[in-house]
Amino acid sequence: MSSVANLLMIAAVVVLVVQRQMRVQRLDTERRFWLLPLILGVFALRDPQIIDHQHTALSVALLAAGMVTVLAMGAVWGWTVRIWRASDGTVLLKGSKATLAAWGGMIAIRIGLYAIGSALHVHQAGSALMLGMAVLLLVRSLVVNWRARTLEPAQTTPVLH
Repeated sequence: MSSVANLLMIAAVVVLVVQRQMRVQRLDTERRFWLLPLILGVFALRDPQIIDHQHTALSVALLAAGMVTVLAMGAVWGWTVRIWRASDGTVLLKGSKATLAAWGGMIAIRIGLYAIGSALHVHQAGSALMLGMAVLLLVRSLVVNWRARTLEPAQTTPVLH
């Protein structure tokens, strides 16, 4: 897949995910939250240009730094999402202003890593961004699902004081 196609796919996923995160939505615990990250990861890892073979050590270091960053940002993102249980017992979630700030921070860090790579003349494939997106979405989903499992059950009878 070409770099332009990778970037378009990443941009589409970002727009879709952020747009969905800012609306109240029901968390479906039976949903296969790992499916989209798996698909993105497979496409990314199939790209032989994910590592710049002329600058292997630097390329691997930048890729590793990017993965550590998205691991951390995925966890932060998962903790910025508001989660609550509705009266019918369903789990609801919605992104907050902190969610948008987490996205802004992640994008700024990614731009910084790209700038470092460019300054060092390391070719950076769009597939590295796609792999990062896969890791980010997976970690965020793991955190949100874990937090949802720790919610108290909904009250079915009114609490008397």
